[in-house]
Amino acid sequence: KPPPRLHGDLAIWLLILVEMLTFALLFGTFAIARAREPALFAASQATLDLRFGGLNTLLLVSGSAAVALAVQALREDRRRRALAGWGLALACAAGFLTLKSVEFAAKFAAGVDLTTNTFYMFYLVLTGFHFLHVLVGAVMIAALGLFTARGAYGADDVHAPETGAAFWHMVDLLWIVLFPLVYVMR
Repeated sequence: KPPPRLHGDLAIWLLILVEMLTFALLFGTFAIARAREPALFAASQATLDLRFGGLNTLLLVSGSAAVALAVQALREDRRRRALAGWGLALACAAGFLTLKSVEFAAKFAAGVDLTTNTFYMFYLVLTGFHFLHVLVGAVMIAALGLFTARGAYGADDVHAPETGAAFWHMVDLLWIVLFPLVYVMR
């Protein structure tokens, strides 16, 4: 039996560590600000649509399952199944980006921006920063799908897919913390 190994590239794990620490600082700062202005945060938070946040959660978790399916399929040399996984993951990412864009557009149309109040500043920074991570993840998934279609990966080489999967799972995990913190917790 081979010894345990780190799945994916060490560099991506270092990036994940930095990103998680960055978001942890933002989450902590958000919590402190909320403790200082609870009424403002509660009133502003009430304007968010939980259905959008819930559906986006479902999309990201489904996308993570699809990414895991794609990597496992590649380990088994099942390229068509891997392509289906990448395709589903990309569709989930696109769905998230679309819903989040609709949500942002509605807030901007209502006159909300970074200067509206402390809550909306955090909402836009946190969800906007996360949006960019989903966008990067979607590009990675698309590239992995393209290279999979060209036969670049298989049971003997899943390093790049594991690296992309690690990044995508981080993006998903960040949302799993961000959604209840920003949308749900009162």
